[in-house]
Amino acid sequence: MRLLHTSDWHLGQSLHNFERHYEHQRFLDWLLDTLVAEQADALLIAGDIYDNANPSAASQKQLYRFLRQARERVPHLNLIIIAGNHDSPGRLDAPGPLLEAHGTRVIGAVQRDADGEIDVESLVQPLTGRDGAVAAWCLAVPFLRPGDVPRMPPRPAPADGGDASADAAPDAADPAPDPYLAGIALLYRQAFELARSKRADGQAIIAMGHCHMVDGQMSSDSERRIVIGGTEMLPAGIFDPAIAYAALGHLHLAQNVGKQEHIRYSGSPMPLSFAEVHYPHQILRIDLEGAAVREIAPVPVPRAVELLRVPAKPAPLTQVLEELNALAPPEVPDEQQPYLEVRVLLEQPEPGLRARIEAALEGKAVRLAKIETSTAARGSSIDKEVMTLDQLEKLKPDDIFKQLYQQRFGNEAPADQLSAFAELMLP
Repeated sequence: MRLLHTSDWHLGQSLHNFERHYEHQRFLDWLLDTLVAEQADALLIAGDIYDNANPSAASQKQLYRFLRQARERVPHLNLIIIAGNHDSPGRLDAPGPLLEAHGTRVIGAVQRDADGEIDVESLVQPLTGRDGAVAAWCLAVPFLRPGDVPRMPPRPAPADGGDASADAAPDAADPAPDPYLAGIALLYRQAFELARSKRADGQAIIAMGHCHMVDGQMSSDSERRIVIGGTEMLPAGIFDPAIAYAALGHLHLAQNVGKQEHIRYSGSPMPLSFAEVHYPHQILRIDLEGAAVREIAPVPVPRAVELLRVPAKPAPLTQVLEELNALAPPEVPDEQQPYLEVRVLLEQPEPGLRARIEAALEGKAVRLAKIETSTAARGSSIDKEVMTLDQLEKLKPDDIFKQLYQQRFGNEAPADQLSAFAELMLP
């Protein structure tokens, strides 16, 4: 059986106010062709289908058209979607019955019965081969919020009738587990046990999840922290050793978890920020042989539109303008023009910075998406000294302006800047 694993499409995303519908459509068209060329039996989409919880009508139409076309071109295809932290679970679940009738299973939220118990059965999905027989079982677990996980049972009372409070005291060797992380581990364990009870000899168990694993490498610009402080990070041990493959979403850099080759992030299919310019964008092909994985291989995704950073590292404005003047991108339609981030190292304020950059780019087939400015400033007294309230009260606005200028640019504010500031402060 052959699986394809992808995640983090972020349909509807904009890059610094440039919408990216064209790039997403190019990826989806490529993916349709790849499903056919790779003779895939299942497509696993591990969350963050949309960029936000209220996607545009165009983004939703883009997804539904793809799902219909995938089923038409590969009639036997198993297609499973789980929600990510950017997705609205309810919005994904709403068309679920209709999509299921056309071969797509969507797990947006963790379902509960009338008694409030988690419906684990809905998280365990069969994967069928070309002959229609079950070949594997998939634990399709969406992004889990604290209210989605089962509560851990209380610790048992001491068996010898001793002091329960003493027994329950935290111990360095056996600390009390975080209830959120422990609940996630318990839910995966419950789903795994159910899948194991269902499977026959030769059937693999696959896991899906949208989460942040311990030691996972994040993008500095485009990934949203799931829980403040990083307490959401999960250990690889939540996946039972009998799970043949874990298809993960959330981190945009394609990577395996620790030294576990079978626990993988596919990564995003396109760069979602300039910090991801050098990421290897791909989907993953997983070949199963009976209950085990025979091979895991990346399938590179072609980039429809380039992202350029000029210069490669921040540089003084004169050097930046020289490199921009020398830039000679080929003439292409507007939707194919590269996005450009200009990186300037400032020695002093440059009020006409954007105008000078735009003049250097006049007539060039690029889209100026971002101007990133930085300074090589030294530390200043405002950082080194803790000022009392009395000292702060004695500071005048121009004193603060001088200190902040010194802090940012590493030199004294020039006379024309001080004069302009004083003019702004006039009543």
